[in-house]
Amino acid sequence: MNILEKTFCRTYQFGFKAAMPFLPYHETKTFNSIEKVTDILKKENKNCALIVTDPGIKKSGNIEILTKILDTAKIKYAIYDQTRANPTIQNIEEGLKIYKENNCDSLIAIGGGSSMDCAKAIGARVVYPKKSVQQMKGLMHVLKKIPTLITIPTTAGTGSEATVTAVITDPNKKHKYTLNNFTFIPYYAILDPRLTVTLPAHLTATTGMDALTHAVEAYIGQSTTHQTRKLATEATKLIFENILIAYNNGLDISARANMLMAAYKAGQAFSKSYVGYIHAIAHSLGGQYNIPHGLANAVLMPYVLEGYGKSVYKKLHKLAIAAGISNKEESSEVAAGKFIAAIKNFNKRMNIPEHFDIIDIKDIPQMAKYAAKEANPLYPVPKLMNRKELEKFYYQVKGDNYEIK
Repeated sequence: MNILEKTFCRTYQFGFKAAMPFLPYHETKTFNSIEKVTDILKKENKNCALIVTDPGIKKSGNIEILTKILDTAKIKYAIYDQTRANPTIQNIEEGLKIYKENNCDSLIAIGGGSSMDCAKAIGARVVYPKKSVQQMKGLMHVLKKIPTLITIPTTAGTGSEATVTAVITDPNKKHKYTLNNFTFIPYYAILDPRLTVTLPAHLTATTGMDALTHAVEAYIGQSTTHQTRKLATEATKLIFENILIAYNNGLDISARANMLMAAYKAGQAFSKSYVGYIHAIAHSLGGQYNIPHGLANAVLMPYVLEGYGKSVYKKLHKLAIAAGISNKEESSEVAAGKFIAAIKNFNKRMNIPEHFDIIDIKDIPQMAKYAAKEANPLYPVPKLMNRKELEKFYYQVKGDNYEIK
């Protein structure tokens, strides 16, 4: 990246960081029991909620737990259960139709980040009926308050229960993009570990590594604050202490609760400090090949952290200390190496692959273009890279010995 591009990016990021104290962030109020959902709806004087979820959550039995609670309290609801792993514009329009047909006045998102992102976008379409989802992509295009949204994560990963972001996929263009709005920060989140015990081991792994990616990228960027560094550090510590326990013994309620809290803290951190190239590249892979977001982040993280080089040594050293794998006496370079090695070890022990054979080299330039457009100038990454520089990471995760032309 040339000096003019770098100057523009850093100036843009500095302006955003300077404005941060004046932006309308609010903290999500959390509860640790799904039974609290009725108290929230009654407090908000809501009569009918649209439950937004996906087929997998429906099969798990968690929807029945929720609907039984609502039935007992005589609260009306409708269900949209067709959210895809990477939610699409079609999902949003289908959910919006059910919302309107049943005269809903609130939203309950239960599931992973996809269900929560879908619910946020449905809410945006409710308050902006004449705007398409595509017209709302980017920063602060949804200024009106969306309907009351209660988030109930059944994975410990995305942190969407605390964030400004919804990630949407356009399957026709094979492209993912984000909607970022302060009105998307949910006012309520239910972090009930009982709902996560049925999560399969491979999803426990990839969603947990997704949360770690949020914490790491929030910490190593250049727009951090004391609060976001604290949240990211706490999340990293919790993940290092609990992810393998949750992976190996899904019934461990304590580990499940700790992972939920880690994901929530990491979500809070990156909502204010943003993410980086790991996410931007992962979004392009998800849009092109429908690779689950957490899996893409997990595979990409070691490569991108290594690509940042010495620009992240000091910060990764501090995270390594928090994770309990380094000390103050070690050099930052050695500690950073240990931290990246620990990520690789997590991936290996949880059967997360090193590469994606599905990548077609002819798609790489377009994906790199999408990633660069998403990240620059918004993401305050430790080391700026342009489209061409980002291409190397696609080759690395493909795993073949292709030379970048």
